[in-house]
Formats: sequence, structure tokens, C-alpha cells
Amino acid sequence: MTEPEDAQQTGLPHPPPRPRRRWLRWAALGASLAVLAAGGAAWFLYNRLDGNIRTDVEAADQLRRFDRERPAAVVHKAKNILLIGSDDRSGDNGRYGRDSGTQRSDTTILLHLSADRSSATGVSIPRDLMVDIPECSGPDGTATRPLFAQFNWAYERGGAACTIRTVENLTGIRVDHHLIVDFTGFENLVDAVGGVEVCLAEPVNDPEAHLVLDAGPQRLDGEQALGYVRARKGIGDGSDTQRMERQQEFLSTLLRQVRDDGLLTDPAELYRVLDAVTSSLTADPGLDSLSELYDLVSGVRDIPQDRVRFMTVPRQPYTYDPNRDELVQPDADLLFAALRDDRPVPAEDGGEPGGQPSGDSSAEPSTTPSSTPSAAPSAGAGIPASAPGAGAREPSTPPTGSPSAGSLCG
Repeated sequence: MTEPEDAQQTGLPHPPPRPRRRWLRWAALGASLAVLAAGGAAWFLYNRLDGNIRTDVEAADQLRRFDRERPAAVVHKAKNILLIGSDDRSGDNGRYGRDSGTQRSDTTILLHLSADRSSATGVSIPRDLMVDIPECSGPDGTATRPLFAQFNWAYERGGAACTIRTVENLTGIRVDHHLIVDFTGFENLVDAVGGVEVCLAEPVNDPEAHLVLDAGPQRLDGEQALGYVRARKGIGDGSDTQRMERQQEFLSTLLRQVRDDGLLTDPAELYRVLDAVTSSLTADPGLDSLSELYDLVSGVRDIPQDRVRFMTVPRQPYTYDPNRDELVQPDADLLFAALRDDRPVPAEDGGEPGGQPSGDSSAEPSTTPSSTPSAAPSAGAGIPASAPGAGAREPSTPPTGSPSAGSLCG
């Protein structure tokens, strides 16, 4: 008996045909939905990171008002970025002290990126440096009068715009961009990279910085790291000099760790780091998007570690108040001129410079300091040995056994 006759006799319907093409259509639809879902998730995450960054519209408006007074850029492909660590005590930052209604720049670093992106130089500006602060717009919109005062007053009087203009007046260097990071943002970044390892020669106990550390190598979490870079009491000689040295060393180690640990090649880890970074940033309109930050980072990520340098402006105790600083001249002006013209700045020991002249990007890197007096400051990265008080305030290496931060573990 044939199958059709058997089906007829049993009264069962014929099975419907199932063309292979129908399954292909379903497979294609499923793949398309998966691609759309992945693309939608990526778009959502991108927009979230992009939206984390706050734009400093107020500073941009103020800088436009004073644009005629600002120095012109000398080497256009070089970039000068002012990094500002704010000591704002409002919101989540309140646990670090009482909010008195004002905030000052706790840390300020002028980061110079050479035009050919072969070197990067970060110059710390002491918060106690005596400077001319120009007329600025205060938080309530009223004009503040020009003032000769310590540097970190500029941020209190007129925020980032006033700080930028003070730096430009001091150095003659055009600031192209600025980034502001507060306490909580710094903590989150350190936690996102899994902490940063340091070595201490002696234990540290500084209640004001919320810092208690044992001697020896250890990995600091975000809150410990914040106390470590801010502490002045109970660590080293209590000077702002050693505090800046710790900040510079810590940033160098953090950058090296991010690069060496492969955090930027692991998608999950990368997102975690980017979320911490973008959530902590207030930026000018030229750096307030993820794509602009990516362009900046991609241009400097291949700079060799030995060509990323941190230094402090040449300074000495202020003539009328030893608790304040003043610039050492002509060393400071020679340093500023080298950065402004994108010329190499020699190392303190007279060794290989940290960069190369990049007005011509095809130029070969210089391997020795220039012999001309105007090529770079005679003291380069710090106070010259002949400066009054230089030995006590700016040692080239921390004294043996000093808990000034002990050397960072590399």
C-alpha cells in the first residue's frame, strides 16, 4: 500500500512542506537582530560615556571675553593642556573636609604635548607660588580686581578661566584645553585600574588626609591614593615640594600601569576605566566628548615612557614669606620659552632631553642639550643648585629613609 493511500485510509492530513529557504530566512533575521542588539548596546554605552563628561561652558565664555589679552599659539600642532585638581568639598567630596563655600586648585599641571607627539612634559605649578592674578569674573558674575597673591587663589576668584589666564600671564604659553578632576573622580579612576602600587620607607599616619599606611610595598585603593598624593603632615618633611614630587611619581606610575597591564585592550576593563575617567571630568568644549578625548589619547599613547617627564617650575622661598614660593629667574622664563617654542627641555643631570624640536616634525631627536643659553633653562626641571634654599626645598632625590613617598614600585 502506498503512503498516500495509507494517509487517505487513516484520515491523516499530509505533512506540510518545509522549504529550506524558510530556515535560511529565520537564520538571517536572527543574525540581523543580534547585530542590531550589539550595535544598539554599543551605541548606548558610547552615549553614556560621552554624556558623563561635563562641559565647562562658563570658562569658555570668560576666555572668549578676554581673548585679545591671551598669548597666541606659537607651534600650532603642539598642545598645552592645563590639568586642574579641584579641592571642592561639596557633594560626595564633603567627607574630605568642611565646605566653606569656596574651592581652590589643589593641584595644577601644565601638560605640553610636542607637535610630533614624540614627547610629553608635565610642569607642576605650586599652589603657594606668588603670582599676578588678573581681573576675573567671580562666581556671582562680578569682576574681581587684579591681585598679587598665591596661585591657588585664582581658582577661588574665577574658576578655571581665571586659573588659565593666570598661567598664561605667568608663562606666555597659550593654554589650548583644560581638564578638571575632583577628589571623587580621582578615587574612582584609581579603583577602576585596580589600585596603584607604591613603596614606603616608613609608616605613614596622617589623620587629616585619612591616611594610615604601613612601610614597604603595597597597593593603594582610590581613597588611600587620594590621601597619599594630598598628604603634607605625617609624611616626609611636610613640604609642598615633596607633595608635588609624590603627585608626579604617582601619575607616572598610574600611566605606566594602565599601559603595561593591557587595560586598554580588554573591552570590559576599558569600559570600566573610561566610565571612571569620563565621570570625573569637566572639560572645555574642545575636549568634552569621547571622540575628542580618544583623538588626544591615540596621539600620545605611543610616546616612550622615558619621554614622558614631570617637573616643577624653578622656584625658591618667597623673599617676604618663606612659606610661599617665587620663581627663580631667568631659569623659569627659559623653561617657559622652551615649552612655548616646542623645544627640548634638558634633564636636570644634563642628560638626554625629554623631547625634540618639533616645528619640523621630520627632525631627528636631539640627544644632547643645546649649547645655546636660550635653548632651555639652566636648571631644567627644578630649582637650580645655586638658588637660595634650593637644597632643602627641591632635592633631586629624596633622602634615604625619608617617607616622602618612598619610591614608587615600578
